[in-house]
Amino acid sequence: MSTGDMFNRPEGLKGLVAYDPEGEKIGGVEQVYLDDASGRPEWVTVKTGLFGTKESFVPLAGARRDGEALHVAYAKSMVKDAPRLDAEEHLDADAERELYRHYGVDGAGTRTPGPGGAAGSVDVPGSATGTNVHDRYATDQEGLVRSEERLRVGTENTEVGRARLRKVVVTEDVTTTVPVSHEEVRVVREPLGEGDRARADIGEAETEVTLHAERPVTRKETVPVERVRLETEKVTEQREVSDTVRKEEIQYDDATAKDERRRGEGNRGDRGRR
Repeated sequence: MSTGDMFNRPEGLKGLVAYDPEGEKIGGVEQVYLDDASGRPEWVTVKTGLFGTKESFVPLAGARRDGEALHVAYAKSMVKDAPRLDAEEHLDADAERELYRHYGVDGAGTRTPGPGGAAGSVDVPGSATGTNVHDRYATDQEGLVRSEERLRVGTENTEVGRARLRKVVVTEDVTTTVPVSHEEVRVVREPLGEGDRARADIGEAETEVTLHAERPVTRKETVPVERVRLETEKVTEQREVSDTVRKEEIQYDDATAKDERRRGEGNRGDRGRR
């Protein structure tokens, strides 16, 4: 595309990649600004900064297009150090003069000594009239980008409490039954034989036996009976989550239709007065 075609078809500049005179990449062209008087493109904004998060104004003076590349007449460092202006607003005269001073260009298209280098003549489209006010270039095909928030739901592991296991000593009454035995006395009579009768005599005598009995006796011993421990188990349940998200809506206003409705209402009012 020739230089003339580039300025006659400014919509073709958006999306190009800007390079400085040394061939170093500056960034992608985002916006095109037109001269208010001539309607020709005079400035572009280029994505600069880390990850292309900022836009810097660059003059189209001396620029040329080569395929998808836009070669500008200013070094990458000068573009990155240009004054930061709002690339979404109309570029007023004061802001433009500040940019001209930075690039060493006056409103008549003459390059002056300064940060831009030695003085010389460059072609600044649309600046012969001295107009320093520009409009951002846009087409009906750009339209509006509608955005909305989406609710992303996830989970995170948080501490909700603690469970403790401790051992204490308690007492309880235990009752059990144990068998015990004891000895009792009973009289047993046995008849004597012939031999026993010979030793018999008359007189007092006595005899005795020792009686025995079992008594319950208790003692205590400590024995292990079981092991008790804690373990966790993951239980999954369904829980509803509610939040508020924002979204954009596109509304269409037809000014022509509104004017026609107002004229129609006015005509009906006139007929009523007659």
